[in-house]
Amino acid sequence: MSTTELAWFKSSYSGGDGDNCVEVALRPEDILVRDSKDTRLAPLHVSPGAWAAFAAHAGDVRL
Repeated sequence: MSTTELAWFKSSYSGGDGDNCVEVALRPEDILVRDSKDTRLAPLHVSPGAWAAFAAHAGDVRL
């Protein structure tokens, strides 16, 4: 499956301006993360376990 066929989404915390955002696409074998400003760049591939750990930690961070 090419990256153009994936369902990419942004966080609900992303602003409407489109700056400084990343997009995420979920696949069973990996999670893809890309820069929303330049979607031509190759996405970062992370394992589901690594993504779950990142998301759990990010949810615990108090800004």
